[in-house]
Amino acid sequence: MQFEPFSPKQRAVLTWWCETSPWKDREAIICDGAVRSGKTLCTGLSFFCWAMARFHGCAFGVCGKTVISLRRNLIRSLLPALRQLGFRCTEKLSQNLITVSFGKRENTFHLFGGRDESSAALIQGVTLAGVLLDEVALMPRSFVEQALARCSVPGSRLWFSCNPEGPEHWFYKEWICKQEEHKVLYLHFTMADNPALTPDIIERYARSYSGTFYRRFVLGEWAAAEGLVYDFFDESWRKPVPPGPMERWCISCDYGTVNPASFGLWGRNNGIWYRVKEYYYDSRREGRQKTDGEYAADLRRLAGDRPVELVVADPSAASFIETLRREGWRVVKAENDVLSGIRTTAQLLREGKLVICQGCEDSMREFSRYCWDTRAKGDRVRKEYDHAMDEIRYFAVTVAAREHRQPFGVGFVERNIF
Repeated sequence: MQFEPFSPKQRAVLTWWCETSPWKDREAIICDGAVRSGKTLCTGLSFFCWAMARFHGCAFGVCGKTVISLRRNLIRSLLPALRQLGFRCTEKLSQNLITVSFGKRENTFHLFGGRDESSAALIQGVTLAGVLLDEVALMPRSFVEQALARCSVPGSRLWFSCNPEGPEHWFYKEWICKQEEHKVLYLHFTMADNPALTPDIIERYARSYSGTFYRRFVLGEWAAAEGLVYDFFDESWRKPVPPGPMERWCISCDYGTVNPASFGLWGRNNGIWYRVKEYYYDSRREGRQKTDGEYAADLRRLAGDRPVELVVADPSAASFIETLRREGWRVVKAENDVLSGIRTTAQLLREGKLVICQGCEDSMREFSRYCWDTRAKGDRVRKEYDHAMDEIRYFAVTVAAREHRQPFGVGFVERNIF
């Protein structure tokens, strides 16, 4: 791993618990702010160093939204950094367990996923000396509070990192707004706090977001969602279908009987996915509902003689999926995390990796009307003009994004912690 010097804020994260630190009496740390601001790996590195410096024979919790995302976002880069510092790390994948030793000390680190309310049961019963919650704003409150309740070992501390959400989010109101009450060290990060990012890279990230997501992920603000969801996207973004053959073909589907049904035909050319054609049927407007078989026939007509290799379908459309599979289509259920999917779709559109072509009138109409629900508590989109929006999101997350799937100073850690 290539190491770079720490920024002042990263140094504060690494040493806040040390005896020489002015924050040594704090019981928790929160690192929030912009994406790629250098907070995640630095927080993880400090957590493991603190655990190994202060405890022996204890258990700790490391939590993410899912164990898979935790491994991808933190563990994959953290373990090589720890080994470079001299730690011996043994990972037991089947048990979601990491054993770390340094000198005569050894501790165990359990990996947990806090996907939904039921996840709280996964962490019940274990006694922890400390817990790190990565992307805590994406976890349900019940899971977070259960994890904190497990930290009953004397000297235990709490570690949080996240990107901002809305100002009504429970974590913002309960922990950031009440930081003194909870004896928290709160550090807000921007991209300037990551020495590994060049100005060109920072500028590229700034181009990838707009509106609410720009305020949250570039400026690092806990900003409310309002206005159009894709506020940057208008007619000027539409492009003609590129000449020549496509490398791959896929179809995305949002199924509806009473509500409209929307299908999109996607072709891949030079690494870019083009929505070249679409189908949209509103049963209320037409005065007649269609059967699964009729929709399957419409999908065949949309595909034509193109070699469509995959149909990405609304995961709730069980009967329609079964109909398509019986007719020989290869069908996958779409990933359906709405907010994460919207962020991914917006980023792919802005980067030009997802293109809506001329002739796709129904999706363009929905882009111009798809809004945040300002009356809802938390981030929600209004349940209207969202059928093409849903199936475009299904395709973006399930297919397009999968094709396009930090550095610290070792000497500083060794001098200041061990």
